[in-house]
Amino acid sequence: MSLFSYQTVKDLLFKLDPETAHRLAGFSLRILAHCSTLLRLIKDYYFVTHPSLKQTLFGRTFLNPVGLGAGFDKNGQYITAMPVMGFGFTEVGTVTPKPQDGNAKPRLFRLVEDNSIQNAMGFNNKGSFAMLQRLKKLYFLDYPVGINIGKNKLTPDNEALNDYELLFKAFKNHGDYIVINISSPNTPGLRDLQNESFINAVFAMAKTITTQPVLLKIAPDMSPDDAVALCKVAIDAGAAGIIATNTTIDYSLTPHAKEFGGISGALLKDKSYELFRALGKELYGKTLLISVGGIDSAAEAYKRIKAGASLVQVYSMLVYRGPALIKEINEGLISLLHKDGYTHISEAIGADWK
Repeated sequence: MSLFSYQTVKDLLFKLDPETAHRLAGFSLRILAHCSTLLRLIKDYYFVTHPSLKQTLFGRTFLNPVGLGAGFDKNGQYITAMPVMGFGFTEVGTVTPKPQDGNAKPRLFRLVEDNSIQNAMGFNNKGSFAMLQRLKKLYFLDYPVGINIGKNKLTPDNEALNDYELLFKAFKNHGDYIVINISSPNTPGLRDLQNESFINAVFAMAKTITTQPVLLKIAPDMSPDDAVALCKVAIDAGAAGIIATNTTIDYSLTPHAKEFGGISGALLKDKSYELFRALGKELYGKTLLISVGGIDSAAEAYKRIKAGASLVQVYSMLVYRGPALIKEINEGLISLLHKDGYTHISEAIGADWK
């Protein structure tokens, strides 16, 4: 499979600044989506499914449990290419009601020594109308898609609920689930919305607008007790699931960090796992859990699954490993399930607490 050697592509991309490289990679994916023969060839190589991995969640079939985390496909431009990369589902966004440019550049950095990424993008996206037009074109796409939503930067916190209301109304008939993002560190004041009052209000409002599953994505920089308490509030208010975690602002993790933005990738792995494990211990069986943050192997994905994750997501490690990582994780999961005597992933989900 040397034709598709990611190492060659990576060497070229890493000669460019990260944001330019991201745009080039995205452009290539858009081109790929129009090359049906090549698309099928690559998908046949990278996409892994097996009866032991197949699940029905949110009324949709997930052929494997490894998805693309939010942030890569901010405008829903690459949805049709994601199965080709091996992902069992994708999550687009974060999308805001109005288009916005995001924060000043430079705002995306490779922490190469740490196999990590630091970003201060600030929800740069083309807005809900542009996203909606793209989603409407996917009417016949049989592939699970989540929509990650957030408030505009210039919207005051006391008016944030209005932004989320606009977004629920825009996407109530599109996508398979919606994620409330109040955990990014790159929009001023956003994490302040991680409180009981706002969570009760936003989920109560969502129930009046849409019947879609609505999930909450949380930050990794709170104590396990606070995270569990917050997620219990969300579940009681109607959350269909929890995604843990977003990026971290713990800059003590590396001497290479900037003093702004959120860190993801290998540096986040332990922090994300420990918080997720605390959530799994308390919440497994009470809601659907999705784990994201530094997942770089089948063994790490399996740890998250045994801790309670029905699905896992990858983003930053994809930059360093390419789509072979997704294939490796899914094939590894099949082997690990077999080794432990499980015939289906559902038997392993939450095994630490059974």
